[in-house]
Amino acid sequence: MQKPGKQELGSGDFDRRDFIKTAGATGLAALLSQTPTWAASEKPIKIGMVDPITSTFAALGQSEIKGAKFAEAEINKAGGVMGRPLQVLVEDSAGNPGTAVDKCARLLSQSNVDFLMGTVNSAASLAVSQFAARHKKVFIATGGHVDSLTGTSCNPFTFRTCSTTWMLTSGDFETLFKKFGKKWYFLTTDYAFGKSEQTDYEAQIKKAGGTVVGGALAPVGTTDFSSYLIDVKAKAPNVLCLLLAGNDQVNAMKQIAQFGINKDIAVGGALFELEQAQALPEAARYGWWTMEWYWKQPKTPHVADFVKRFAAANNGEYPSARVWFGYASTHAFRLAVEKAKSTDSIKVIKALEGLELPPEVALQPHLPVYRAADHQLMISMFPGHVNTGGKYPDLFDVSNIVPGASIAKSAAEMGCKMPTV
Repeated sequence: MQKPGKQELGSGDFDRRDFIKTAGATGLAALLSQTPTWAASEKPIKIGMVDPITSTFAALGQSEIKGAKFAEAEINKAGGVMGRPLQVLVEDSAGNPGTAVDKCARLLSQSNVDFLMGTVNSAASLAVSQFAARHKKVFIATGGHVDSLTGTSCNPFTFRTCSTTWMLTSGDFETLFKKFGKKWYFLTTDYAFGKSEQTDYEAQIKKAGGTVVGGALAPVGTTDFSSYLIDVKAKAPNVLCLLLAGNDQVNAMKQIAQFGINKDIAVGGALFELEQAQALPEAARYGWWTMEWYWKQPKTPHVADFVKRFAAANNGEYPSARVWFGYASTHAFRLAVEKAKSTDSIKVIKALEGLELPPEVALQPHLPVYRAADHQLMISMFPGHVNTGGKYPDLFDVSNIVPGASIAKSAAEMGCKMPTV
Protein backbone atom coordinates (compact mmCIF):
# COMPACT_ATOMS: atom_id res chain seq x y z
CA MET A 1 0.00 0.00 0.00
CA GLN A 2 1.47 3.34 -0.99
CA LYS A 3 1.80 6.12 1.55
CA PRO A 4 -0.92 8.77 1.73
CA GLY A 5 -0.27 11.64 -0.67
CA LYS A 6 1.56 9.64 -3.33
CA GLN A 7 -0.75 8.46 -6.12
CA GLU A 8 0.29 5.85 -8.65
CA LEU A 9 -0.35 7.52 -11.99
CA GLY A 10 1.89 6.13 -14.62
CA SER A 11 5.33 5.79 -16.03
CA GLY A 12 8.25 7.86 -17.19
CA ASP A 13 8.25 11.60 -16.53
CA PHE A 14 4.46 11.92 -16.27
CA ASP A 15 4.21 12.21 -12.50
CA ARG A 16 1.54 13.36 -10.05
CA ARG A 17 2.32 17.07 -10.44
CA ASP A 18 2.17 16.77 -14.25
CA PHE A 19 -1.21 15.12 -13.98
CA ILE A 20 -2.69 17.79 -11.74
CA LYS A 21 -1.26 20.53 -13.97
CA THR A 22 -2.58 18.84 -17.11
CA ALA A 23 -5.98 18.17 -15.59
CA GLY A 24 -6.32 21.79 -14.60
CA ALA A 25 -8.98 20.89 -12.05
CA THR A 26 -8.55 21.52 -8.34
CA GLY A 27 -11.42 19.17 -7.57
CA LEU A 28 -9.62 16.32 -9.31
CA ALA A 29 -6.40 17.15 -7.48
CA ALA A 30 -8.24 17.06 -4.17
CA LEU A 31 -9.76 13.67 -4.91
CA LEU A 32 -6.37 12.23 -5.82
CA SER A 33 -5.03 13.29 -2.43
CA GLN A 34 -7.74 11.40 -0.54
CA THR A 35 -5.80 8.17 -0.04
CA PRO A 36 -7.19 6.33 3.01
CA THR A 37 -4.95 5.01 5.75
CA TRP A 38 -5.10 1.26 6.35
CA ALA A 39 -3.07 -1.26 8.29
CA ALA A 40 -0.11 -2.51 6.29
CA SER A 41 -1.43 -6.09 6.53
CA GLU A 42 -4.63 -5.23 4.66
CA LYS A 43 -4.00 -5.88 0.98
CA PRO A 44 -5.86 -3.39 -1.22
CA ILE A 45 -8.19 -4.34 -4.03
CA LYS A 46 -6.81 -2.50 -7.06
CA ILE A 47 -8.63 -1.18 -10.12
CA GLY A 48 -6.41 0.02 -12.94
CA MET A 49 -8.09 2.95 -14.68
CA VAL A 50 -6.82 3.94 -18.13
CA ASP A 51 -8.39 7.14 -19.39
CA PRO A 52 -7.31 10.17 -21.46
CA ILE A 53 -5.85 12.87 -19.23
CA THR A 54 -4.42 14.54 -22.33
CA SER A 55 -5.66 14.71 -25.98
CA THR A 56 -8.93 15.96 -27.46
CA PHE A 57 -10.81 13.67 -25.06
CA ALA A 58 -9.05 14.99 -21.93
CA ALA A 59 -12.03 16.77 -20.32
CA LEU A 60 -14.14 13.63 -20.64
CA GLY A 61 -11.45 11.35 -19.25
CA GLN A 62 -10.78 13.67 -16.34
CA SER A 63 -14.48 13.62 -15.45
CA GLU A 64 -14.58 9.81 -15.46
CA ILE A 65 -11.55 9.80 -13.15
CA LYS A 66 -13.23 12.26 -10.80
CA GLY A 67 -16.28 10.00 -10.58
CA ALA A 68 -14.16 6.92 -9.88
CA LYS A 69 -12.06 8.67 -7.25
CA PHE A 70 -15.19 10.05 -5.58
CA ALA A 71 -16.58 6.51 -5.39
CA GLU A 72 -13.24 5.21 -4.09
CA ALA A 73 -13.27 7.75 -1.24
CA GLU A 74 -16.90 6.98 -0.49
CA ILE A 75 -16.33 3.21 -0.42
CA ASN A 76 -13.22 3.43 1.75
CA LYS A 77 -14.94 5.78 4.21
CA ALA A 78 -17.63 3.11 4.59
CA GLY A 79 -15.07 0.38 5.32
CA GLY A 80 -13.77 -0.65 1.92
CA VAL A 81 -14.65 -3.82 0.04
CA MET A 82 -14.87 -6.98 2.14
CA GLY A 83 -12.94 -5.06 4.81
CA ARG A 84 -10.11 -4.26 2.40
CA PRO A 85 -9.14 -0.83 1.01
CA LEU A 86 -10.03 -0.02 -2.59
CA GLN A 87 -7.48 1.69 -4.82
CA VAL A 88 -8.15 3.24 -8.22
CA LEU A 89 -4.78 3.60 -9.97
CA VAL A 90 -4.87 6.04 -12.88
CA GLU A 91 -2.92 5.98 -16.14
CA ASP A 92 -3.13 8.37 -19.09
CA SER A 93 -4.16 6.69 -22.37
CA ALA A 94 -3.75 9.99 -24.27
CA GLY A 95 -6.77 8.85 -26.30
CA ASN A 96 -4.55 6.35 -28.13
CA PRO A 97 -5.35 2.60 -28.39
CA GLY A 98 -1.70 1.51 -28.35
CA THR A 99 -0.89 3.70 -25.39
CA ALA A 100 -3.98 2.44 -23.55
CA VAL A 101 -2.83 -1.17 -23.96
CA ASP A 102 0.73 -0.32 -22.90
CA LYS A 103 -0.58 1.34 -19.76
CA CYS A 104 -2.81 -1.65 -18.99
CA ALA A 105 0.22 -3.93 -19.30
CA ARG A 106 2.14 -1.70 -16.88
CA LEU A 107 -0.75 -1.72 -14.40
CA LEU A 108 -0.81 -5.52 -14.47
CA SER A 109 2.94 -6.12 -14.30
CA GLN A 110 3.98 -3.37 -11.89
CA SER A 111 0.89 -2.63 -9.82
CA ASN A 112 -0.74 -6.09 -9.88
CA VAL A 113 -4.22 -4.66 -10.40
CA ASP A 114 -7.20 -6.95 -9.94
CA PHE A 115 -9.40 -5.31 -12.59
CA LEU A 116 -9.31 -2.80 -15.43
CA MET A 117 -11.62 0.14 -16.11
CA GLY A 118 -11.85 3.25 -18.25
CA THR A 119 -11.40 4.44 -21.87
CA VAL A 120 -13.31 7.23 -23.58
CA ASN A 121 -12.68 6.72 -27.29
CA SER A 122 -14.01 3.55 -28.85
CA ALA A 123 -10.78 2.45 -30.52
CA ALA A 124 -9.08 2.35 -27.11
CA SER A 125 -12.07 0.50 -25.65
CA LEU A 126 -11.82 -2.24 -28.28
CA ALA A 127 -8.05 -2.56 -27.83
CA VAL A 128 -8.24 -2.79 -24.02
CA SER A 129 -11.14 -5.25 -24.30
CA GLN A 130 -8.97 -7.60 -26.33
CA PHE A 131 -6.06 -7.15 -23.91
CA ALA A 132 -8.29 -7.89 -20.92
CA ALA A 133 -9.60 -11.07 -22.52
CA ARG A 134 -6.08 -12.31 -23.27
CA HIS A 135 -5.02 -11.68 -19.67
CA LYS A 136 -8.30 -12.89 -18.15
CA LYS A 137 -9.01 -9.69 -16.25
CA VAL A 138 -12.45 -8.12 -15.95
CA PHE A 139 -12.64 -4.79 -17.79
CA ILE A 140 -15.50 -2.31 -17.42
CA ALA A 141 -15.54 0.15 -20.31
CA THR A 142 -16.73 3.45 -18.92
CA GLY A 143 -17.00 5.58 -22.03
CA GLY A 144 -16.40 3.90 -25.42
CA HIS A 145 -19.72 3.63 -27.27
CA VAL A 146 -19.05 1.67 -30.47
CA ASP A 147 -21.75 -1.00 -30.96
CA SER A 148 -19.29 -3.81 -31.64
CA LEU A 149 -17.72 -3.64 -28.14
CA THR A 150 -20.68 -5.53 -26.65
CA GLY A 151 -21.83 -6.71 -30.08
CA THR A 152 -19.75 -8.58 -32.63
CA SER A 153 -16.56 -8.14 -30.57
CA CYS A 154 -18.08 -9.09 -27.20
CA ASN A 155 -16.08 -11.28 -24.83
CA PRO A 156 -16.71 -12.64 -21.32
CA PHE A 157 -14.25 -10.29 -19.61
CA THR A 158 -15.67 -7.01 -20.97
CA PHE A 159 -18.63 -5.10 -19.53
CA ARG A 160 -19.79 -1.64 -20.54
CA THR A 161 -21.39 1.10 -18.42
CA CYS A 162 -22.02 3.75 -21.08
CA SER A 163 -24.56 3.12 -23.84
CA THR A 164 -24.15 1.75 -27.36
CA THR A 165 -24.25 4.06 -30.36
CA TRP A 166 -27.56 2.43 -31.31
CA MET A 167 -29.09 3.48 -27.98
CA LEU A 168 -27.70 6.99 -28.39
CA THR A 169 -29.09 7.46 -31.90
CA SER A 170 -32.45 5.89 -31.04
CA GLY A 171 -32.74 8.28 -28.12
CA ASP A 172 -33.44 11.33 -30.28
CA PHE A 173 -33.83 10.22 -33.92
CA GLU A 174 -37.61 10.41 -33.97
CA THR A 175 -37.58 13.92 -32.49
CA LEU A 176 -35.04 15.22 -35.00
CA PHE A 177 -36.72 13.54 -37.97
CA LYS A 178 -40.31 14.57 -37.19
CA LYS A 179 -39.51 18.04 -35.89
CA PHE A 180 -37.03 19.19 -38.54
CA GLY A 181 -37.24 17.09 -41.70
CA LYS A 182 -36.10 14.21 -43.88
CA LYS A 183 -32.92 15.58 -45.51
CA TRP A 184 -29.83 14.95 -43.37
CA TYR A 185 -26.13 15.80 -43.62
CA PHE A 186 -23.53 14.04 -41.45
CA LEU A 187 -20.33 15.59 -40.13
CA THR A 188 -18.65 12.60 -38.55
CA THR A 189 -15.44 11.94 -36.66
CA ASP A 190 -13.25 9.58 -38.66
CA TYR A 191 -12.92 6.68 -36.24
CA ALA A 192 -14.99 3.83 -34.84
CA PHE A 193 -17.37 5.86 -32.64
CA GLY A 194 -18.52 8.33 -35.26
CA LYS A 195 -18.81 5.77 -38.03
CA SER A 196 -20.88 3.48 -35.81
CA GLU A 197 -23.22 6.36 -34.93
CA GLN A 198 -23.66 7.30 -38.59
CA THR A 199 -24.41 3.70 -39.59
CA ASP A 200 -27.10 3.54 -36.90
CA TYR A 201 -28.68 6.85 -37.88
CA GLU A 202 -28.64 5.93 -41.58
CA ALA A 203 -30.50 2.68 -40.86
CA GLN A 204 -33.21 4.66 -39.06
CA ILE A 205 -33.37 7.33 -41.79
CA LYS A 206 -33.80 4.69 -44.47
CA LYS A 207 -36.57 2.96 -42.53
CA ALA A 208 -38.38 6.30 -41.99
CA GLY A 209 -38.15 7.29 -45.67
CA GLY A 210 -35.58 10.06 -45.34
CA THR A 211 -32.49 10.84 -47.41
CA VAL A 212 -28.82 11.58 -46.74
CA VAL A 213 -27.90 14.60 -48.89
CA GLY A 214 -24.23 14.73 -47.93
CA GLY A 215 -21.55 14.02 -45.40
CA ALA A 216 -17.90 14.27 -44.48
CA LEU A 217 -15.43 12.44 -42.27
CA ALA A 218 -13.32 14.76 -40.12
CA PRO A 219 -10.05 13.44 -38.65
CA VAL A 220 -9.75 13.40 -34.86
CA GLY A 221 -8.16 16.68 -33.77
CA THR A 222 -9.62 18.79 -36.59
CA THR A 223 -9.57 22.50 -35.72
CA ASP A 224 -10.78 24.09 -38.99
CA PHE A 225 -14.20 22.88 -40.19
CA SER A 226 -14.76 25.66 -42.76
CA SER A 227 -14.46 23.47 -45.87
CA TYR A 228 -17.04 21.05 -44.48
CA LEU A 229 -19.41 23.87 -43.51
CA ILE A 230 -19.25 25.42 -46.98
CA ASP A 231 -20.49 22.08 -48.33
CA VAL A 232 -23.23 21.96 -45.68
CA LYS A 233 -24.55 25.34 -46.80
CA ALA A 234 -24.48 24.23 -50.44
CA LYS A 235 -26.40 21.00 -49.70
CA ALA A 236 -28.99 22.80 -47.50
CA PRO A 237 -30.13 19.83 -45.38
CA ASN A 238 -32.97 19.97 -42.88
CA VAL A 239 -30.71 18.47 -40.23
CA LEU A 240 -26.95 18.82 -39.77
CA CYS A 241 -26.08 15.80 -37.65
CA LEU A 242 -22.82 16.25 -35.74
CA LEU A 243 -21.18 13.00 -34.77
CA LEU A 244 -18.03 14.37 -33.18
CA ALA A 245 -16.54 14.12 -29.70
CA GLY A 246 -14.56 16.12 -27.17
CA ASN A 247 -12.80 19.26 -28.36
CA ASP A 248 -13.67 18.44 -31.98
CA GLN A 249 -17.35 18.96 -31.27
CA VAL A 250 -16.69 22.18 -29.36
CA ASN A 251 -14.63 23.61 -32.24
CA ALA A 252 -17.21 22.59 -34.85
CA MET A 253 -20.11 24.14 -32.92
CA LYS A 254 -18.24 27.42 -32.50
CA GLN A 255 -17.58 27.61 -36.25
CA ILE A 256 -21.14 26.60 -37.17
CA ALA A 257 -22.35 29.56 -35.09
CA GLN A 258 -19.82 31.85 -36.79
CA PHE A 259 -21.15 30.74 -40.21
CA GLY A 260 -24.72 31.30 -38.97
CA ILE A 261 -25.69 27.80 -40.08
CA ASN A 262 -27.56 27.00 -36.87
CA LYS A 263 -29.97 29.88 -37.66
CA ASP A 264 -31.21 28.18 -40.84
CA ILE A 265 -30.50 24.47 -40.32
CA ALA A 266 -31.36 22.31 -37.32
CA VAL A 267 -28.22 21.00 -35.64
CA GLY A 268 -28.20 17.95 -33.41
CA GLY A 269 -26.79 14.52 -32.90
CA ALA A 270 -26.51 11.46 -30.78
CA LEU A 271 -24.33 12.63 -27.92
CA PHE A 272 -23.82 15.84 -26.00
CA GLU A 273 -21.84 16.27 -22.80
CA LEU A 274 -22.01 18.76 -19.95
CA GLU A 275 -18.26 19.28 -20.41
CA GLN A 276 -18.85 20.41 -23.99
CA ALA A 277 -21.75 22.69 -23.08
CA GLN A 278 -19.61 24.32 -20.40
CA ALA A 279 -16.72 24.87 -22.84
CA LEU A 280 -18.89 26.62 -25.44
CA PRO A 281 -19.55 30.36 -25.50
CA GLU A 282 -23.21 31.26 -25.11
CA ALA A 283 -23.65 32.01 -28.84
CA ALA A 284 -22.53 28.48 -29.72
CA ARG A 285 -24.87 26.66 -27.34
CA TYR A 286 -27.70 25.20 -29.40
CA GLY A 287 -29.13 21.99 -30.79
CA TRP A 288 -31.01 18.81 -29.96
CA TRP A 289 -29.03 15.94 -28.50
CA THR A 290 -28.99 12.91 -26.21
CA MET A 291 -27.40 13.01 -22.79
CA GLU A 292 -26.60 9.70 -21.07
CA TRP A 293 -27.18 11.06 -17.59
CA TYR A 294 -28.07 14.47 -16.23
CA TRP A 295 -27.80 15.99 -12.79
CA LYS A 296 -31.23 17.65 -12.83
CA GLN A 297 -33.73 14.91 -11.95
CA PRO A 298 -36.06 16.41 -9.31
CA LYS A 299 -38.27 13.31 -9.13
CA THR A 300 -35.48 10.73 -8.84
CA PRO A 301 -34.41 9.74 -5.30
CA HIS A 302 -30.76 10.17 -4.24
CA VAL A 303 -29.76 12.35 -7.22
CA ALA A 304 -29.94 15.71 -5.43
CA ASP A 305 -27.93 14.35 -2.50
CA PHE A 306 -25.29 12.89 -4.83
CA VAL A 307 -24.99 16.20 -6.69
CA LYS A 308 -24.62 18.10 -3.42
CA ARG A 309 -21.94 15.73 -2.09
CA PHE A 310 -19.98 15.71 -5.34
CA ALA A 311 -20.11 19.49 -5.73
CA ALA A 312 -18.93 19.95 -2.14
CA ALA A 313 -15.89 17.76 -2.88
CA ASN A 314 -15.15 19.48 -6.20
CA ASN A 315 -15.33 23.21 -5.54
CA GLY A 316 -18.91 23.54 -6.75
CA GLU A 317 -18.49 21.55 -9.95
CA TYR A 318 -21.58 19.57 -10.93
CA PRO A 319 -21.36 15.90 -11.95
CA SER A 320 -21.69 15.02 -15.63
CA ALA A 321 -22.57 11.74 -17.33
CA ARG A 322 -18.83 11.00 -17.51
CA VAL A 323 -18.55 11.49 -13.76
CA TRP A 324 -21.43 9.09 -13.30
CA PHE A 325 -19.77 6.49 -15.58
CA GLY A 326 -16.67 6.43 -13.37
CA TYR A 327 -18.74 6.49 -10.19
CA ALA A 328 -21.14 3.72 -11.21
CA SER A 329 -18.41 1.48 -12.65
CA THR A 330 -16.36 1.65 -9.45
CA HIS A 331 -19.43 0.79 -7.38
CA ALA A 332 -20.27 -2.03 -9.81
CA PHE A 333 -16.90 -3.62 -9.05
CA ARG A 334 -17.58 -3.21 -5.32
CA LEU A 335 -21.00 -4.82 -5.59
CA ALA A 336 -19.72 -7.69 -7.74
CA VAL A 337 -16.73 -8.47 -5.51
CA GLU A 338 -18.96 -8.46 -2.43
CA LYS A 339 -21.48 -10.69 -4.20
CA ALA A 340 -18.78 -13.09 -5.42
CA LYS A 341 -16.88 -12.88 -2.11
CA SER A 342 -13.78 -12.94 -4.29
CA THR A 343 -11.60 -10.92 -6.66
CA ASP A 344 -11.24 -13.89 -9.00
CA SER A 345 -12.23 -12.63 -12.45
CA ILE A 346 -14.34 -15.65 -13.36
CA LYS A 347 -16.37 -15.34 -10.16
CA VAL A 348 -16.70 -11.56 -10.60
CA ILE A 349 -17.96 -12.07 -14.18
CA LYS A 350 -20.76 -14.26 -12.84
CA ALA A 351 -21.57 -11.67 -10.19
CA LEU A 352 -21.68 -8.81 -12.72
CA GLU A 353 -23.95 -10.69 -15.12
CA GLY A 354 -27.49 -9.57 -14.31
CA LEU A 355 -26.28 -7.13 -11.63
CA GLU A 356 -28.79 -4.33 -11.04
CA LEU A 357 -27.38 -1.07 -9.75
CA PRO A 358 -29.17 0.01 -6.55
CA PRO A 359 -31.00 3.38 -6.57
CA GLU A 360 -28.25 5.25 -4.72
CA VAL A 361 -25.76 4.21 -7.43
CA ALA A 362 -28.11 4.12 -10.43
CA LEU A 363 -29.23 7.74 -9.90
CA GLN A 364 -31.92 7.45 -12.59
CA PRO A 365 -35.55 6.29 -12.53
CA HIS A 366 -35.02 3.02 -14.44
CA LEU A 367 -32.52 0.87 -12.53
CA PRO A 368 -29.79 -0.26 -14.97
CA VAL A 369 -28.83 -3.93 -15.30
CA TYR A 370 -25.70 -5.45 -16.88
CA ARG A 371 -27.28 -7.87 -19.35
CA ALA A 372 -25.88 -11.35 -18.99
CA ALA A 373 -26.09 -12.02 -22.73
CA ASP A 374 -23.72 -9.25 -23.83
CA HIS A 375 -22.58 -7.45 -20.64
CA GLN A 376 -24.14 -4.15 -21.74
CA LEU A 377 -25.57 -1.91 -19.00
CA MET A 378 -29.13 -0.86 -19.82
CA ILE A 379 -28.91 2.81 -18.81
CA SER A 380 -31.51 5.49 -19.52
CA MET A 381 -31.22 8.04 -22.32
CA PHE A 382 -31.88 11.73 -21.64
CA PRO A 383 -32.86 13.38 -24.96
CA GLY A 384 -33.51 17.11 -25.04
CA HIS A 385 -32.08 20.41 -26.20
CA VAL A 386 -29.47 22.90 -25.11
CA ASN A 387 -30.80 25.53 -22.76
CA THR A 388 -30.01 28.59 -24.89
CA GLY A 389 -28.97 31.45 -22.65
CA GLY A 390 -28.66 29.11 -19.69
CA LYS A 391 -25.96 29.50 -17.06
CA TYR A 392 -23.79 26.71 -15.69
CA PRO A 393 -24.80 24.16 -14.55
CA ASP A 394 -28.31 24.55 -16.01
CA LEU A 395 -27.28 24.15 -19.65
CA PHE A 396 -29.63 21.42 -20.91
CA ASP A 397 -33.37 20.77 -20.85
CA VAL A 398 -34.24 17.06 -20.69
CA SER A 399 -37.45 16.38 -22.61
CA ASN A 400 -37.82 12.74 -21.61
CA ILE A 401 -36.00 9.98 -19.74
CA VAL A 402 -36.07 6.86 -21.91
CA PRO A 403 -35.31 3.44 -20.38
CA GLY A 404 -32.44 1.92 -22.31
CA ALA A 405 -34.04 -1.51 -22.43
CA SER A 406 -36.94 -0.05 -24.43
CA ILE A 407 -34.72 1.04 -27.35
CA ALA A 408 -31.71 -1.27 -27.17
CA LYS A 409 -31.29 -4.09 -29.64
CA SER A 410 -31.06 -7.59 -28.21
CA ALA A 411 -27.65 -9.20 -27.83
CA ALA A 412 -28.44 -11.42 -30.82
CA GLU A 413 -29.40 -8.40 -32.95
CA MET A 414 -26.12 -6.74 -31.95
CA GLY A 415 -24.23 -9.83 -33.08
CA CYS A 416 -22.90 -10.91 -29.69
CA LYS A 417 -22.17 -14.60 -29.38
CA MET A 418 -20.72 -14.73 -25.89
CA PRO A 419 -18.02 -17.38 -25.49
CA THR A 420 -18.02 -19.42 -22.31
CA VAL A 421 -15.22 -19.22 -19.76
